[in-house]
Amino acid sequence: MRLGLRVPATAFADAAVLREVVAVADDGGLDQLSVGDHVTFHGGQGNDGMVGAAALAGLSRRCEIGVSVYQLPLRHPVPVARQVQGIAALASGGFALGVGVGGEDRTEVRACGVDPATRGRRTDESLALLRRLLTGETVTAHGEFFDLDGVSVLPPPPRPVPLVVGGRSDAALRRAGAYGDGWLGVWVSSRRYADAVTAVQQHAVAAARTVDWRHGLQMWCGFGPEPARARALLAAQMEQLYALPFAKFEKWCPAGPPDVVAEAVAGYAGTGVRDVGLIAVAATPQDAVAGAVAVRRLLPAD
Repeated sequence: MRLGLRVPATAFADAAVLREVVAVADDGGLDQLSVGDHVTFHGGQGNDGMVGAAALAGLSRRCEIGVSVYQLPLRHPVPVARQVQGIAALASGGFALGVGVGGEDRTEVRACGVDPATRGRRTDESLALLRRLLTGETVTAHGEFFDLDGVSVLPPPPRPVPLVVGGRSDAALRRAGAYGDGWLGVWVSSRRYADAVTAVQQHAVAAARTVDWRHGLQMWCGFGPEPARARALLAAQMEQLYALPFAKFEKWCPAGPPDVVAEAVAGYAGTGVRDVGLIAVAATPQDAVAGAVAVRRLLPAD
């Protein structure tokens, strides 16, 4: 398995801290650095995933850069393709785009002028268009939401950009099989993860697709020498972000020293997961990246 870190949002508030976090990740052997994406989540929280990814791409010497997950139905696929092309050109280690439907807070979807009931269909249509645009193809398409007449985004990215579909619903698994290069799971057991990977493959066969899969897993975790303190930090951040009790997530969210997190990650070996992205909470961004590097060293080499 490859291991990455979703860079803590607090690191983006200080350029010197962000440079330090990226340098430690590069030197420590992490495989990917990613950033989340929300416009106005649960009362105004958020950050622009493409802006954050561009910053990481400009700083990292070797890590793949990712957005996990990008709220695709809130945007138009043509400017998204242009943003992806620009970031992919900067990213020395490549760029991967995780895509979600933005279903946790429907007020965010409405705030962007989108009917929440359409977000799944919009995502399907956007993914199909985005995949074509990122090859450099000139696209003419007239769908339910988007009309393109001879549109191209050039030059195409210097290397293919994997489109990995997030979500735990049956619709998300179908979407991953029909349009994605992989599925991105979160808050699932290893058994459920393996079952989901099988379902995605079945959907791909039904869509007559052959895919070199890039299945991933996002794992919230807390780092700290004292498990109780690490858990408290993790719980506070997740409850603020999701406006839900931590108890709903806790069984999938390890907290404590790096060996505790490494053991949880290793439990997904053999399920079909290729990339594990830690969403790490710690006292400082520096502690978060140090914890992730320690986990990388505890896991078998890819």
